[in-house]
Amino acid sequence: MIGLDDIRAARWRIQPHIRKTPILPYGQLSSRDEFGGTVTLKLELLQAAGSFKARGAMNRLLTLSAEQLARGVVTASGGNHGLAIARSAHVLGVKAKIFLPSNVVADKVAKLKRWGAEVEIVGAVWDDANAAALAYARETGATYAHPFSDPVVVAGQGTLGLDILDEIPDVDVILVAIGGGGLITGLSTAVKALRPQTRIIGVEPYGSPTLHACLEAGKLVTLDRLETRVATMSCRRTDQAIYEAVAKHVDEIVLVSDDEMEGAAQSLWFEFGIAADLSGAAAVAALQAKRFVPAPGSKVCALVCGAGTDGT
Repeated sequence: MIGLDDIRAARWRIQPHIRKTPILPYGQLSSRDEFGGTVTLKLELLQAAGSFKARGAMNRLLTLSAEQLARGVVTASGGNHGLAIARSAHVLGVKAKIFLPSNVVADKVAKLKRWGAEVEIVGAVWDDANAAALAYARETGATYAHPFSDPVVVAGQGTLGLDILDEIPDVDVILVAIGGGGLITGLSTAVKALRPQTRIIGVEPYGSPTLHACLEAGKLVTLDRLETRVATMSCRRTDQAIYEAVAKHVDEIVLVSDDEMEGAAQSLWFEFGIAADLSGAAAVAALQAKRFVPAPGSKVCALVCGAGTDGT
């Protein structure tokens, strides 16, 4: 789908518009949890617009022509990608329209409007909103920016992998939340190219095990139903290229419950004052619930990838 050169080019392109987010030791907890390894949190929820999505969204818009920008951009989102597109469009002076499912968190809708985006709620899940976004793009000529299967977006997300290796060059494990799979595809492509021994562990909800089901079946599959309340991690079907990249680069995918993500978000708020949304807390949930147990002495980086108040 993409290569290391694409990710490096994206990093150069978007650098003036994104933040270098901090890494925080995960320790001295009231619960005295022990995970077997040394855990750090990559606080990507402090990224522009509140999530890693700022990377891919800005890369997408910066590769459009002046004519394309004049026609505006449109996307469908569970919340975070929409915010990133809206913020990037605002910075570049471009019109943006965002389609959202009805299970989107209310504060994300309010933020979208503050960024100046036009917002429309369509359907119960992301797939419904996405169909409406594609129809709007056909009718108006606006550029459609897919949240996870666009190679330019994925290359932008992959820059996060380069940042982690800059800060933790000997990292043994990186835990990554999965919605549609764009982040883990970009990140794993970058990391495996530069440090192939690093293990990449994906985290999905029990109620939306999109890529977990694909890996079990050995092919791209469509889920019959979604049973998670986490809009940013709800996806019935990913993309063939995403599946192939994940099958090649990702070492394991573990599943967590919505309640475990909520508990992890509450823990992040109590222990660190970090307001993560449920997807942002997924990597920590996998550790707390022992869905992934690090090897003794290993260096683990858990991504806190999105901000929100739904878990606090």
